Amino acid sequence: MYDLIIVGGGPAGVAAAVYAARKRLKTLLVVDEWGGQSNVSLDVQNWIGTKSITGTDLAKKFREHIEAYKDNYIEILSSARATALDVTDGVVQVRLAQGKKETTAESRALLIASGARRRTLTIPGAKEFDQKGLTYCASCDGPLFADKDVVVIGGGNAGFETALQLLAYCKSVTLLHRDGVFKADEVTIAAAIAHKNMRALLNAEPMEIVGETFVTGLKWKDTKTGKEEMLPVEGIFVEIGLLPNTEWIGDKLEKNAIGQIKVDHKSQRTSHPRVWAAGDVTDGLYHQNNIAAGDAVKALEDIYMTLRRAKND
Repeated sequence: MYDLIIVGGGPAGVAAAVYAARKRLKTLLVVDEWGGQSNVSLDVQNWIGTKSITGTDLAKKFREHIEAYKDNYIEILSSARATALDVTDGVVQVRLAQGKKETTAESRALLIASGARRRTLTIPGAKEFDQKGLTYCASCDGPLFADKDVVVIGGGNAGFETALQLLAYCKSVTLLHRDGVFKADEVTIAAAIAHKNMRALLNAEPMEIVGETFVTGLKWKDTKTGKEEMLPVEGIFVEIGLLPNTEWIGDKLEKNAIGQIKVDHKSQRTSHPRVWAAGDVTDGLYHQNNIAAGDAVKALEDIYMTLRRAKND
């Protein structure tokens, strides 16, 4: 029986594990892949305390930090994933798969930090130019495209907020939305299109990404007229939504319409008193590495106090 099981090896899971070790909680850390979504980024420039680091190196540092605590309260189950959850008043049970091996772990508390995956483009060229001009993280990769012409795909708040970030340093930003009405807040839309180097297009469907070693353009179609055009750009930022990694939870916790876990944002506690969640897997308004880590630390503090009170009762 563990005090705590943490599912996830990104910034949320790692931050929580560090705090758990320092508070001497007997903890099982379940890691499918170290680093979270930033693992594929060529240059992360917003991780506090580090001017610039590749996603691969950041993931390595996460692992090194945790392994320093490995023999002191932290047990690491690498290349493993959670496949099912069962919760009662007295115990949390997590079904785990590691290769062909399946086990069940039990704990007094659970922190879910299994993250999310980006909805990806499936048009021709999307796979070939992934991280070669096509990116899913403006906060991570945006500064690499300073003084360049770029395009944002997505007409919701995330798309327009990405455009606003890029307008600070890109030569021009064109936003494409395949529907006839933008989904972002009117204030956010107005703030973006007020820039002279910003263009927002409706009924614009991406058709193909073109380039050589790196992206040189995006072919798109006007869905009303059927006319196709080539947009010469060096960067393509995709903001068509996130898919939280919550399928394994089933109906054991309350989730919103897109599968994000609902939490009390004061404590990160979920609908079950023994389960907390942090990072991209939650229904938080904003999702970034530093936010995920902060949410996880908040959750861990609440977990510790909850377990301590229960022990004293």
